[in-house]
Amino acid sequence: MEKLEDFRAFRAEMNRRIEASGHLGLKRFFALDHQAYEPGPLGAKTKELLGLVASLVLRCDDCVTYHLERCAEEGWTRAEVIDALNVGLVVGGSIAIPHLRRAFARMQEIQQLAE
Repeated sequence: MEKLEDFRAFRAEMNRRIEASGHLGLKRFFALDHQAYEPGPLGAKTKELLGLVASLVLRCDDCVTYHLERCAEEGWTRAEVIDALNVGLVVGGSIAIPHLRRAFARMQEIQQLAE
């Protein structure tokens, strides 16, 4: 598993390249994704937790990492995140266990960097 700082750098660089492509469809999708997490009837804090659960169910480690960082920024506690990951595991089934393992490793790394 790559280091969190490597993930952040790669994500930022690739997002920059994607945006620089000038493709309207890509730009619109990225805007839609951003807007989905803006506060509305559900606050941004709740939406990030929903994104985390969906990411675990869909088995996207990059998405899990992103939403773990955002959940930390939004103020979710470790216990709350673990409880949400449990919901994701129940919905996703045993095939999500490797992603759950990586989520726990990433949570530890996020916590260590925050200290």
